[in-house]
Amino acid sequence: MKEKLFIPCLYLLKKKAVVGWGQKNLFGSGDVLELSRFYSDHGADELLIFDFSSTDEEHEEAIGAIKEVCSVSETPVLAAGHINRMEDVKKLLYAGCAKVVLNFSKESNISMLEEVSKRFGKEKLLVSISSLEEFLPHQEAIETYCAGVLALDNLEDSIARVSSVPILLHTDERDAQKVISVLKKENVWGVSGSLASNLETGLIPLKKRCKEQGLPVNTCESRISWAKFKLNSDGLVPVIVQDYKTDEVLMLAYMNEEAFQMTLQTGKMTYWSRSRKELWIKGLTSGHFQYVKSLTLDCDNDTILAKVAQVGAACHTGNHTCFFQELMKKEYDDTNPLRVFQNVYDVIVDRKNHPKEGSYTNYLFDKGIDKILKKVGEECTEIVIAAKNPDKEEIKYEISDFLYHAMVLMVEKGVTWEDITEELAKR
Repeated sequence: MKEKLFIPCLYLLKKKAVVGWGQKNLFGSGDVLELSRFYSDHGADELLIFDFSSTDEEHEEAIGAIKEVCSVSETPVLAAGHINRMEDVKKLLYAGCAKVVLNFSKESNISMLEEVSKRFGKEKLLVSISSLEEFLPHQEAIETYCAGVLALDNLEDSIARVSSVPILLHTDERDAQKVISVLKKENVWGVSGSLASNLETGLIPLKKRCKEQGLPVNTCESRISWAKFKLNSDGLVPVIVQDYKTDEVLMLAYMNEEAFQMTLQTGKMTYWSRSRKELWIKGLTSGHFQYVKSLTLDCDNDTILAKVAQVGAACHTGNHTCFFQELMKKEYDDTNPLRVFQNVYDVIVDRKNHPKEGSYTNYLFDKGIDKILKKVGEECTEIVIAAKNPDKEEIKYEISDFLYHAMVLMVEKGVTWEDITEELAKR
């Protein structure tokens, strides 16, 4: 049985976010990025954004906001609302959305389903249904060309009687047990709406309740019991903490069993303070929380490696990492691919911001986008020619040339390596 998903909703009105109708907004500004980060860090499996734009101009602004959300959200983003043509679907998918929802109360959405599905793939599409009358005439097309339906409350049983199409149920029900009962239905793969969008508690307590009732959900749960850990003389286990995106080592701390269990339950890194002799939720006073992404035990069962999403600085000094005091260093070539790419990219950015006389990079920026594109095209051709040569040194050289010019283009257009790696990860 697949894990059931909880999907909070945001209603986007002129770039401001409203959280579910009647929900208390803890972020007074309605900052869509703050809200999306909150949900990502508090148990959401995906995020559903309704674009309530009334004009094409507002719609373009909304797409920009959704793109920003996709760039910071740790969970897949689904987009619905103000979709009138295939171009709208393309823009939302290119903005980073995992799925787009077509509204079947609109004739234009019905007529484009097959074409959009064949172009972008059925796994990228959901269809929203507000009544059985919207579903039945198009049942075959829906089952063939989309991944499932976003259905309003109380429609799940009616649809299930005639089809096995997967259902994401949008419900205003706030009674946790009633929502859990709905999730137990085989055809319902997730819920969105009021309860899933609760800002006051997040979803972790609700998921724990689901787990207790045998419902498969995505939770933090250790595969090895604490009893099998090897503790140090203080009854603690050291924890090495890494940034999950960069693998940078951030800090070293310690856990007892209570801290370990609290970390699993809350999703926030919790330690045992040896100096204060008390539990310590990292970030509780500073706001620099660490949201756990993975916990791994070493071969001797006596050290934990934690990969986290770090908010702000990990070190009390204000440094991102506690390890910033260099003791000694031998000269060596850092050939870590990610660091090399980022270092070269950073040099190109610096050249753009602080031009240097005689710099070839500045020559390209001065000549403008057409010259940069010409060089990228030329380097592509050089790769093709070099690939016909049995000597790998030549193709290595040409690919390096191409990547450099591609990075100049990236800087010119404001595309970062993080943008690229996030896009590749989604594929």
